[in-house]
Amino acid sequence: MPDESLQEKTEEPTPRRLEEARRRGQVAKSREISAVAVLSGSVLVFVMAGSYMVGQMLVVYREFLSFSKPLIDSNRVYEVLMLSVKLGGKVLMPLLIVLLMVSFLSAYLQVGSVSAWEVLKPKGERIDPIKGFKRLFSLPALFEFLKSLAKLTIISLVAYLVLMSEKDLVLYLADQAPAEIGKNIYLLSRNLVLKTLMALAVLAILDFLFQRWETHRQLRMTKQELKEELKQTEGDPWVKSKIRQIQRTMAQRRMMAEVPKADVVITNPIHYAVALKYEAGKMPAPQVLAKGEGLVAQRIKEVAKEAGVPIVENPPLAQALYREVEIGEYIPAELYQAVAEVLAYVYRLRRKVN
Repeated sequence: MPDESLQEKTEEPTPRRLEEARRRGQVAKSREISAVAVLSGSVLVFVMAGSYMVGQMLVVYREFLSFSKPLIDSNRVYEVLMLSVKLGGKVLMPLLIVLLMVSFLSAYLQVGSVSAWEVLKPKGERIDPIKGFKRLFSLPALFEFLKSLAKLTIISLVAYLVLMSEKDLVLYLADQAPAEIGKNIYLLSRNLVLKTLMALAVLAILDFLFQRWETHRQLRMTKQELKEELKQTEGDPWVKSKIRQIQRTMAQRRMMAEVPKADVVITNPIHYAVALKYEAGKMPAPQVLAKGEGLVAQRIKEVAKEAGVPIVENPPLAQALYREVEIGEYIPAELYQAVAEVLAYVYRLRRKVN
C-alpha cells in the first residue's frame, strides 16, 4: 500500500467525511466576521443609546464631585458606590446583551448548529513542539500574518484619508466653541468608524471565503482514503438500510408512473390493488404494471382515479394476482379466465362511454 502522506489529495470529500469534520468542529469560520459583527453591534448601541449612557455616567460623575472631605462618611460613600453599580449595570447590560446576541448570530450564520465536544478533549499534538513549529510556517499561519498586516494597513489608511479630507476642520477645532468642538469630534469619529467598519467588512468576507477554501482543501481525500471509506461504508448497516429505502422509494415512483397506462385496477377493495395492462397481438398475456397493499394500494387507486383508469372490485382475483405475480410479469394461465372476464367488462364500459 503506498504511503498516504505522499499521495496527493485529489478527491472531493465525501458526505461522511464532511459530517465527521463537523463533529470535530472542523468547519469554515471567520473570526474576522465575528469581530466586525461585534464591533458593528457596539457602534449601533452607542448610536441608539449613546446619549442615555453618557447621561447615566455623568450622574455618577456629579455624585463623586459632590464629595467634600470634611463631610465624607461611610454611609455616603456606600450610597454613591451602590448608585454607581446600579447605573453602571443599566448602561452596560444592554451593550452586553447586544454583543452576546450578535456574536452568537454571526457564528450561527457561518456554521449553523455545531456540537463539537471533541474540540474540548486534550490532544497531545496540540503541545507537540515539532507540529507547533510546522504550524507557524503553514499556509494558514501566513494568511493570518498577512491578514493582521492588512488590518493594520486598512485602519491606518482609512484614518489618514478621513483626517486629510477633514483637515481644515481638525486644524480649526481649537478656535471653536466647546459645544461645536464636541459636535465636530463626534461627526469626525462617526465618519472614521463607519468607513473603517466598511473596509474591515470587506476583509472579513475575503477571510471567510479563504477559510471555506482552506477547510475544503484540508478535507480533500487521497484515492486510498476514498477506497477505504467506501469499504467501511458498504459494510455499514445504517448505510445499507438507507440504500434499500432509497431503492424502494425509487421503485415505487416508477411503479406509480405506470398506473395511468393500465387498462384496469383490480382491488380487494381495501387491502390490495393490482394494475393490469393488455395489448392484443403485442402481449402474450395481461401484464402487472403495479401492485401494492395498504397505503400503497390506496395510492394506486388514487392515481388510477386521477388518470381515469377503471377500478374493479374483485377480492379473490386481487389477492391471487398480488401473491402470485410480480411487477412486470405476465399473469399465469390459471388466471386467464378471471382476468379475461374483468377486461371484457372494462371494454364494454368503454364502448358505452364512447
